[in-house]
Amino acid sequence: MLLAADIGNTNITLGLYDDEALLFTARLATNLNQTSDQYAVEIKNILLLHGCRHESIEDAIICSVVPNVGKAVSNAISTLCNIVPLELGPGVKTGLNIKIDNPAQLGADLAAAAAGALHEYTMPCIVIDMGTATTVSVLDKNGALLGGAIAAGVNLTLKALTQNTSQLPAIRIEAPQKVIGTNTADCMRSGLIFGAAAMLDGFIDRIEAELGENATVVATGGLSREIIKHCEHNIIYNENLLLDGLRLIYNKNN
Repeated sequence: MLLAADIGNTNITLGLYDDEALLFTARLATNLNQTSDQYAVEIKNILLLHGCRHESIEDAIICSVVPNVGKAVSNAISTLCNIVPLELGPGVKTGLNIKIDNPAQLGADLAAAAAGALHEYTMPCIVIDMGTATTVSVLDKNGALLGGAIAAGVNLTLKALTQNTSQLPAIRIEAPQKVIGTNTADCMRSGLIFGAAAMLDGFIDRIEAELGENATVVATGGLSREIIKHCEHNIIYNENLLLDGLRLIYNKNN
């Protein structure tokens, strides 16, 4: 079995594969202060929770945007399963033709999601990942990764609003009944949900204009399922796009 780990700024997402079948996914909090031994205990417990023993893990692949946590999780898996995980980074074959200015700067998470999209969808393709940051990656008609855009994520925007204003409260992130809010909480929800949806629609319009053709649009991560409901464009939701990309990249390197 293959253990795939996507380490983001807020959460760590684990996926266990038996060949191509995804058996389960689970989430841990990304904790900069946690040791590899603590992560090993958490991973072992999660495996047991889903009826799997750590001895059945034959290999692992890790994608991390938090280097220290990536190292801790890699060491945890090594200790727990007696294997050396493949860490996605420069030198690892992804199957992507990367055309950004400096390919070494491409985030591991963006590479994994793009690899998953290249395998699954018709090109050209726009890949949206809504996590701590909202990232947009663009694959052209030949599947080459051209680049994209990065914006603050919805939760990060809410945090900035509540921490940097004296009268805006913490709220649940959910769509209000209408765009024109009639109380503070609904006004904030409108800005967060409908503002994010309008931003995505705007990105798609401008990217398709630059490409000169329509593109497949796929979204993953965080709040994307809620946000894309309010977009005017047809956007496919794929919760496990990044994990599937990691599995594909692992197969290319083994």
